[in-house]
Amino acid sequence: MDASIAMNDTLTQLLGMAGIYAPLALGALGSIVGCARAGQAACGAMLETESGHGRFVGVAAMPASQTIYGIVIMLALNRDVTASNAGLLFALGVLAGLIQLASATYQGSCAAAAIDAAKNKPEILGLAVAPAAIVEGFAVFGFAFALLLGAGIPK
Repeated sequence: MDASIAMNDTLTQLLGMAGIYAPLALGALGSIVGCARAGQAACGAMLETESGHGRFVGVAAMPASQTIYGIVIMLALNRDVTASNAGLLFALGVLAGLIQLASATYQGSCAAAAIDAAKNKPEILGLAVAPAAIVEGFAVFGFAFALLLGAGIPK
């Protein structure tokens, strides 16, 4: 019986800690994928254009912000893990992290498309980046909701 209780306590601790660190881990993973996708498009565009290379690099870096959101969510969720808060920490942390992962990944795809369009018609880059900015908005919504909901989780 004592081993079973110890195992449950360990699992509870692991799930709670996973929830605390999931926003950073998943947000960073999404940023890696998104920046890589957009960065590859930027490299290709640089080979085909004579100028504007800095703009391509700037657009390619857009998905990096989800890592920052993940860090802040992680810090907001950081607390002692107990039996009463472990499940909430896990659920909120993983879901918030998945929002950041998906947002950064798809934002990278939007940024890559904007870069591809702008290499042929540089004057449209501002408009072409709008879909990537809209996707960023969903990351911000997830970020804000995670902070609001996280404040209600017992310490």
